[in-house]
Amino acid sequence: MTKILIAYGTTEGQTSRIADHIADVIRKHGVEAQALDLKGSKDVSPADYDAVIVGGSIHMGKHQEDVADFVRTNRAALERLPSAFFSVSLAAHGDMENAEAYVANFEQQTGWHPTKVGLFSGALLYREYGLLKRWMMKRIVRDKPGILSTDTSRDHEYTDWEQVKRFTEDFLGRLVPEDTAKTTG
Repeated sequence: MTKILIAYGTTEGQTSRIADHIADVIRKHGVEAQALDLKGSKDVSPADYDAVIVGGSIHMGKHQEDVADFVRTNRAALERLPSAFFSVSLAAHGDMENAEAYVANFEQQTGWHPTKVGLFSGALLYREYGLLKRWMMKRIVRDKPGILSTDTSRDHEYTDWEQVKRFTEDFLGRLVPEDTAKTTG
């Protein structure tokens, strides 16, 4: 049976939720999937899988160092295996030029140029932020009027789950011919 690794880095948890959703979509197609947070899985090897999807989120203008380290360490395997990358950022919600620039910087930093890239919007988790971070995020958001909410009384999720599903099914369709994948949902 085909086995796919979804290796990711997360700071506030939205990338973890996206990785879990990707794994669920893959499993619904009868393919084995394992989502692993790279922060706690230092010894994971792509060699144990038939394909790999790597994901990370943007904080302070770059992806998590755990994600970049994983890619640099395993670049040869990622280039040999079917692989893809997804980037989670608030920029992906209305500022695609910046969202694409984050991925280009990641590619330059790691030397890996994935054949498939997904750009997913993240979340503003105002209620989970401390006072300083909430203030900073509101100031950042205020500079982009109309795109993101400055209402700090609640959290705002911008992830398009249908887009995540399409990205996953497209990757899976390239990996497993439709007549051999079991579609159950």
